[in-house]
Amino acid sequence: MIFSSTEFLVFLVAVLFLTRVLPGESARRNLLLVASYFFYGWWDWRFTFLMFTTATIDYVVGRYLERMPDSGRRRALLVASLLANLGILAYFKYMNFFISSLEPLLVSAGLTVPHLEVVLPAGISFFTFQSMSYTIDVYRRHLPATRSYRDFLLFVSFFPQLVAGPIVRASVFMPQLADHDHRPRADNVRLGLERFVRGFVKKVLFADTLAQFCDPVFAHPGAFAPLSVWLAVAAYTGQIYYDFSGYTDMATGCGRMFGFEFPPNFRHPYTSRSITEFWRRWHITLSTWLRDYLYIPLGGNRLGRGRTYLNLAATMLLGGLWHGANWTFVAWGAWHGLGLALDKVRLERFGSVPRTIWLDALGWASTFLFVMLGWVFFRAKDFSTAGVVFRKMAFLEPGGSHWVQLPATVVLGAAVVLHVAVVMRGERELLPDLRVPMHVVAVALAMLLVLMFSPFSTNPFIYFQF
Repeated sequence: MIFSSTEFLVFLVAVLFLTRVLPGESARRNLLLVASYFFYGWWDWRFTFLMFTTATIDYVVGRYLERMPDSGRRRALLVASLLANLGILAYFKYMNFFISSLEPLLVSAGLTVPHLEVVLPAGISFFTFQSMSYTIDVYRRHLPATRSYRDFLLFVSFFPQLVAGPIVRASVFMPQLADHDHRPRADNVRLGLERFVRGFVKKVLFADTLAQFCDPVFAHPGAFAPLSVWLAVAAYTGQIYYDFSGYTDMATGCGRMFGFEFPPNFRHPYTSRSITEFWRRWHITLSTWLRDYLYIPLGGNRLGRGRTYLNLAATMLLGGLWHGANWTFVAWGAWHGLGLALDKVRLERFGSVPRTIWLDALGWASTFLFVMLGWVFFRAKDFSTAGVVFRKMAFLEPGGSHWVQLPATVVLGAAVVLHVAVVMRGERELLPDLRVPMHVVAVALAMLLVLMFSPFSTNPFIYFQF
């Protein structure tokens, strides 16, 4: 189910109603668990068993890790759990990628490996990382093992953030599950609805409209003039932000309706003045996951300058591969790894210099351009397509159509105006408050614009494929 679809809205209302009328907290948690598996199974019921297997492995391992005193056996059990999780992820997401990457070598050795018909389960990277973080935290004794099997299954499968994040750790989710009942209350429903509406507008009006411009250009970039390609790359820069942050707003809104507060995933990343700052604002739950469970265990910045750069490169390369089984995603990760390394060099050489409006403007412009160029690798289907886009942007291939998609151009202009308004408000979010009549009018106008101008194609969220 897509959050912006009619089916999901009916599903959400039904779950809210049933959760409200059920008499006990245990019954409400049972309902939320069943609803979460129903939500995931709506796409393909067979993969509910995959999610169930992942959760069951980590629940059992967590119980053993808590009461096992021997450090060697605990480490072996953790490694076994991680190998099981990563093995499942590797098979479903990366097996054909590995086969195709090794195919020239295999063919030269006289071996033929057929392409496997493997379907990628929606959100497998998200629920796998979420479940793995629990096992690692229990192993580190940062978190007690969960006693309730039902509650742990709910933690892994909770439908609002199941398929595209934010990545919610057990240390955040489980205390909220235990501290209070989750009968929908008026204030929580109102606050959740405000966030949901904001995300809905981002997704349906902004992201899906911008997609109508950038999709044809990235499909055949050689057919378009450089200016059209530049605008298409700018449109994708807006699309991926509004698509993913729109999903996050809708997910956090749904969670809030049931009394859960999820960690923030975005803090206006396109206002960043450096790549380091960008990664503190973009996909925060993934960047902190990679920091805590990969970069720091590799040594972080504690083992000298050269090792720090190596750790940054390894973290971002794997972060790029996490996004998709394609070398273009690895290139995107390498691009950002290079940016983070250069930013560290800048800080080491020049230190912290006094901020001025001109330095801030230069930092913002260079960061935004760097991020925008990186999105070419992320969006292009292969390096050949990315190469054509880059040549067009460098005006090395001047020919082509000057086609511009008018609604997307208007939406892109509106997005720029909204970002300027956010900056002028000290980066305070433009939040609706449904207790204020004028805000209700503004929300009604936004929904009217959605109905009038958006494609309403219920496009899947971009991050569903990850």
